[in-house]
Amino acid sequence: MKITFLGAGSSVFVRNVIGDCMLTEGLHDGCYSLYDIDAQRLNDSYNMLVNINANSNNNRAVFERYVGVENLEAALRNSDFVINAIQVGGYEPCTVTDFEVPKKYGLRQTIADTLGVGGVFRALRTIPVMEMFAEKMEKVCPNALFLNYSNPMGILTGYMLRHTNVKTVGLCHSVQKCVRELFEGIGMTETENIQWKIAGINHMAWLLEIMEDGKDLYPEIKQRSLQGYPKGDKVRHEIMQRFGYYVTESSEHNAEYMPYFIKRNAPELIEKLDIPLDEYPRRCIRHINEWTTMRKELTENPTLTHKKSVEYAANIIGAHVTNMPFKFGGNVINNGLISNLPPEACVEVACIADRSGITPTYVGALPEQCAALNRTNINVQLLAIQAAKTRRKEDVYHAVMLDPHTAGELTLEEITNMCDELFEKHKDWMPEYK
Repeated sequence: MKITFLGAGSSVFVRNVIGDCMLTEGLHDGCYSLYDIDAQRLNDSYNMLVNINANSNNNRAVFERYVGVENLEAALRNSDFVINAIQVGGYEPCTVTDFEVPKKYGLRQTIADTLGVGGVFRALRTIPVMEMFAEKMEKVCPNALFLNYSNPMGILTGYMLRHTNVKTVGLCHSVQKCVRELFEGIGMTETENIQWKIAGINHMAWLLEIMEDGKDLYPEIKQRSLQGYPKGDKVRHEIMQRFGYYVTESSEHNAEYMPYFIKRNAPELIEKLDIPLDEYPRRCIRHINEWTTMRKELTENPTLTHKKSVEYAANIIGAHVTNMPFKFGGNVINNGLISNLPPEACVEVACIADRSGITPTYVGALPEQCAALNRTNINVQLLAIQAAKTRRKEDVYHAVMLDPHTAGELTLEEITNMCDELFEKHKDWMPEYK
């Protein structure tokens, strides 16, 4: 069993995913191929995993290291599973550019990695690299399953599924954390008898039902919510009170997926709803500053062990190997799974993994208000995918013009000028658009 991790210099995430794999039935003695373009970060991850392997897995796993594009094909050869967690352009210069240029036009963002102008240009930088991955996989491991963790999830996973021959599923951790975060915020306890159903699109999937022993918990949840929105999660609670359903991804993300919260003509909402503008750059700086201490703890600790995380990848791969079914929230092409969303959209629904592969489950129609909100985001995703394929500036303009938050703040001329400036700033990181 060979599992390749692309972007293995991301040590904390590698620890969760590959560490989980080493603790999963059928994967203890796997061959783990680690690939990155940064040799130092790759070696850090390797040293960390060697210690975990010794202390938590009786040294049963084998690790290989591959650095640089010239070694990509070797890293992928004969892989059974490929896990992707790359970021193209890093914090500097690309993330800084994705925030600073829109800010000049009066467009403020929180995370900018999934939707909006930041998400679109992140996708345009990343898709050419994904195309390279797909080309190599089709050549040296054509039957491998590609597990995508990189954002923007809906655009990247949708592109892989529609425009390559690589078997792909997109994974996030917002589904499995949704109910826990909701309950913690309002002082409820998640018991073994809690049953829930979630479907929609990545970062905007809906908690459609939540039951305990057949009792609908939504009335109690909404009543508790009205007693005071939890600090740090006020946007999601406002969405739930207004539209009827709790959404999977965090408040800082959803604040920029809709046109209601970051408003120049309603600045009081920023403080009222605890909206953390420029959150992602702050987070990046904090992680960079913390890495020196964390690096020593992770890579120079000979007693390092690991306990399984909430990430799905290891259980999905384990289900393929053992044929013990595993249910998870996965991102797949809709094709009628959610009847009131476009068939070509990338949707997030319950899926079953076993030896036969990934089988998504049928949902039917979402509540119309939820589907309508999803469609506003899908519009951007589909046009961004089209733009990455055609490499036409006009398609990029259209994608950003249809973004709900951007459209609510800027004129069409401002959007076009902003995109042109981003094309120029990012020209070393993406193909030419005409």
